[in-house]
Amino acid sequence: MLYNYASSQPTFDSEGVCVKVLTIVGARPQFIKAAPVSRALRQRHTEVLVHTGQHYDDNMSGVFFRELAIPPPDYNLEVGSGGHGVQTGAMLAKLEPLMLQERPDWMLIYGDTNSTLAGALAASKLHIPIAHVEAGLRSFDRRMPEEVNRLVADQLSSLLFCPTQTAMQNLEREGIGASPGVRQAAHNVGDVMYDAVIFNQRLAAERAAGYLASLGVQAGGYLLATVHRASNTDDPAKLGAIAAAFGQIASPELPIIFPVHPRTRKMLAGLDVTASPALKLIEPVGYLDMLNLEQHAKLILTDSGGVQKEAYFLAVPCLTLRDETEWVETVQSGWNRLVGTDTAAIVAAARDFGAPASQPPPLFGDGHASEKIVRIMEESI
Repeated sequence: MLYNYASSQPTFDSEGVCVKVLTIVGARPQFIKAAPVSRALRQRHTEVLVHTGQHYDDNMSGVFFRELAIPPPDYNLEVGSGGHGVQTGAMLAKLEPLMLQERPDWMLIYGDTNSTLAGALAASKLHIPIAHVEAGLRSFDRRMPEEVNRLVADQLSSLLFCPTQTAMQNLEREGIGASPGVRQAAHNVGDVMYDAVIFNQRLAAERAAGYLASLGVQAGGYLLATVHRASNTDDPAKLGAIAAAFGQIASPELPIIFPVHPRTRKMLAGLDVTASPALKLIEPVGYLDMLNLEQHAKLILTDSGGVQKEAYFLAVPCLTLRDETEWVETVQSGWNRLVGTDTAAIVAAARDFGAPASQPPPLFGDGHASEKIVRIMEESI
């Protein structure tokens, strides 16, 4: 069953049932997505928030909970970093008894991380219905761990909350929601990250001028870069090529601000790359400061799916340091370009790619995805 809620305002039945939802988060992008949904959910229902500990230091976790006013986790599994099998296995071992204890009406998972996969596997084996936020995304590259996690999560979920019509079409092509005897329903609700940007833009704006000044840059006078994806950071040739490109692009007139993921910093330390004083490596930043860096950049270079979208929401041109993206709408609109990891290609694109003449079309909902998600879960119990 396929439903399109992206353009409709939610309405709540004051006599509706109270739902108990167990929410799994573990990585920085999930904290951003969970914040608006949690805010809507807790107005009427019970949420048990589980942090797997996949991202655990303050710059990657704690600051997001504080800035986004996410309630403290009811459980922190403290799994930490590790290989995919070790990390996912540790999560599974800790999630199963917790689910048996809490007995939720719904398991709510976000995106495509190992935390998402572990939550889906554990809940499915205990016959707990799963709701997947950001369902239907496809890069069509199964070498990406995230792609495998998405595919498994979507197959196991009962409610599939899609951010775009493209995601809905992906599920329809795969027959998800159409199998006899399988209770699945896909809904185009819009993107919860768009909800988060709209809600937090004012708070971010209040600190923008001071924050940019602290970095020695002005609005429109710098580029922003992020690199964290394992396919780039764990490949010395790719990471070296990206770093070399940044070194060539950065200049005193147009420096690059580069908040460095801990894994990326560790890998960069082992590379023989000539540093440029105009390439400013800084520690990872919180959500509000990241919004400011994105909104006021002349151009963004990233391998992050979330940053691609936020660039689009904020009407900032973006170069994606990958050969594919699950956010194809941003490319089709002309606001994002796939440039891969070749040094010359990145440098050439950075010098000639600019903002299109028209604003990004509204393809990611109306900013009310979170309320729609809560309503549908409430009605589907």
